[in-house]
Amino acid sequence: MKKVLAVLSLLGFSSSSALAVPVVPNFTSGTITSETKTRTEVIESIRQIEYSTGNSYTVTGTNINIPGRPQPGANYSIYNQGAAFQFSETSLTPGISKETWIERKTTEDSTTNSVSVFTQ
Repeated sequence: MKKVLAVLSLLGFSSSSALAVPVVPNFTSGTITSETKTRTEVIESIRQIEYSTGNSYTVTGTNINIPGRPQPGANYSIYNQGAAFQFSETSLTPGISKETWIERKTTEDSTTNSVSVFTQ
């Protein structure tokens, strides 16, 4: 036991009370400022594909004679020869009917400033 007490006293352990010294700050006021800058980039790639699963046939126009039932290869003719006319024929079979691609990039810049003031 004597050896243990001797070792403890060498290490600075003693049964006497500890002494404390008060800490006094060396400043009376202060200011902290900070600035944070952020950049966010979002790149989007949108691809939309529309499919047709059936057949579609459309004929439109003005000053056009449509005989009987419209169908591919029908014999269309002009009513009034020499007059203005319009004609449109569309045949849509199964497969891709429409394809849309959109590529866009969005960039956002942000700045945050903060100030902290403290006094004693």
